[in-house]
Amino acid sequence: MIAETVCSAVSVAGLGIAAVTAYRKRFLAAARIAAYSLVPIGLVMTGAVGWLADTAFSPTAWAGFVVLGGAWLLFMVTRALERRSGGTRKERKAAKAAAETQVVAPAASAPSLGQSAGPAAARPAAKPGSEDFSDIEAILKKHGI
Repeated sequence: MIAETVCSAVSVAGLGIAAVTAYRKRFLAAARIAAYSLVPIGLVMTGAVGWLADTAFSPTAWAGFVVLGGAWLLFMVTRALERRSGGTRKERKAAKAAAETQVVAPAASAPSLGQSAGPAAARPAAKPGSEDFSDIEAILKKHGI
């Protein structure tokens, strides 16, 4: 009952300010003020203010808001942990299975991205002028080229 009275008083005061503004030939501003001042009385007439007052003083409603907040918090924590760990369980399992299988070209005898077939010591001795390219040669051999 007090909320309805306060809303009505706010609406009447707002309409008074709108009338003064219109008297000063600022009709656009007056119309905007009138629109804002009609909102509280409209909320009272629809019953939204009564519902809000009943909800604000109801322990059951507040317990419901607490439960909803807890559910939202739990949902956000699980999403954050899921993103941090790298996806869902199915995605991690698929990534692990893909890492275990090695891609081999149809005519190749060894995986193209695996370790080189021979040890580094089995290479022929390099000429003195080709020492500049030894690191490039090691990279190419590492990648099977």
